[in-house]
Amino acid sequence: MTNDKATTRVRLDRQLIIDTGLELAESGAATISVRELGNRLGADPTAIYRHFASKDALMSALLDELTVQATASVSIPVEDWRGRLRQLSETTLGAFTRYPAIGAEATSLTTHGPGELAAIELMLEAFHRAGLRGEALVRHYALLASYVLSAAAGIARARAGHADENADTPWIDSPLLADPREFPHIAENGILLSELKDRELFLLGVDVILESAERAAERD
Repeated sequence: MTNDKATTRVRLDRQLIIDTGLELAESGAATISVRELGNRLGADPTAIYRHFASKDALMSALLDELTVQATASVSIPVEDWRGRLRQLSETTLGAFTRYPAIGAEATSLTTHGPGELAAIELMLEAFHRAGLRGEALVRHYALLASYVLSAAAGIARARAGHADENADTPWIDSPLLADPREFPHIAENGILLSELKDRELFLLGVDVILESAERAAERD
């Protein structure tokens, strides 16, 4: 008797698993389930662990793939160090919000993959062109990298399940209702707080770091 399950078994490799994981994340899944990933691949979920030692290893590979895409999307000439860093920040945010189940993992995973290395090199090279050296260079790189990863991951997590991952959503998801006698500053600024948008604030934070880099380079 022919074993139908055996004859329809999919031959897995790392890239196929990564590509299917991206498809699963893009469909709006809040998390990446190995079981669901196996179902999409038409394979036993345990077979995935022949290519990735753990769930964290799988998520690291998926995250690094997003970083590859974000870095490859930077098209501004190397002479414009500020524009390149701002564009990398924007493309990272775009990748994370497109695949929120993966982007949300950026605060807890270090990939050590080609995407991460390319992003680090781009940032260090840009800050070097800005005139930074030594400690000032690596500190501004670390500040920008940690800010972009954590802020973009938070926005991705908040936008998970939204129809438009590019929408500039409110920073505060509902009005702050506060007794003005106890919280006068919240009451005074409540409307302005409710008008804040996540992408706008994200880019404002990036610009603050880049301005700090310019000031540090001038001092040196």
